[in-house]
Amino acid sequence: MISIEPKDISLVKLQDYLQSAVAPRPIAFASTMSKSGRPNLSPFSFFNVFSSNPPILIFSPARRVRDNTIKHTLINAEATREVVINVVNFDMVHQVSLSSTEYADGVNEFLKSGLTQIPSDMVKPYRVKESPVQFECRVNEIISLGNEGGAGNLIICEVLKIHIVENILDENGSIDQYKIDLISRMGQNWYSRSNQGLFEVPKPLATIGIGVDAIPDYIKQSPIFDGNDLGRLGNIESLPTNQEVSIFVKENFAVKGVLSADDILKVHQKAKEFLQNDDVLSAWKVLLAERI
Repeated sequence: MISIEPKDISLVKLQDYLQSAVAPRPIAFASTMSKSGRPNLSPFSFFNVFSSNPPILIFSPARRVRDNTIKHTLINAEATREVVINVVNFDMVHQVSLSSTEYADGVNEFLKSGLTQIPSDMVKPYRVKESPVQFECRVNEIISLGNEGGAGNLIICEVLKIHIVENILDENGSIDQYKIDLISRMGQNWYSRSNQGLFEVPKPLATIGIGVDAIPDYIKQSPIFDGNDLGRLGNIESLPTNQEVSIFVKENFAVKGVLSADDILKVHQKAKEFLQNDDVLSAWKVLLAERI
């Protein structure tokens, strides 16, 4: 067995040990609003429920390790004292991951992730329509745990109203743990699906992905693609060029055959096959080939 004192290893390595060992962790998909009324949406896996009377949820936006800056969620929570915590299920995991990209201040992550913002009843931040359970909360207290990179900030939230999608309930009106299909965060790229097990989601690009809002409508409206597919497509820095697409088609006889069939749904299905193999670039080449 190895034994380590935190002070003797790098902060990055310490964070890796902590996040890989203390898992699985539920995900708080936190929606906030700036003082000027701009929406923000971001996931946090330092999160749990800590009391039922009063109903208290706590999540912690940590200071960034790389440059010791703080996140927009924390700034907004400090300014407005309101937040909506949306739970995350498998159907939205890639869109949630995309929303964690470090977009500039003022960029609406609802639009970038392709998720739907709907009004709350008791607080100003929007709810995420696709989330199976949404908690409207008042921020009671924020506790800073330090001033250096990696330090957490405990946002203590009191639940004011709960919204539950009816199709996740069982015959007794309780939440069915299979139907809700929650996911949790593990270490590195790993997640856990509560009713199946481990799976990987590639981390968002260090550069900025184009976002779901940049995907053409004919793709977004296709019956072939679900939210996770759109999340994958949005997590690409730039689209392939026409030349790259042409070369790809010439070298891929299966793709050439699908394109010659002149059936848009078959083209989209072929692109989906690449997405399911985590080959986003090839999926985009198939989709763009249909239009050049």
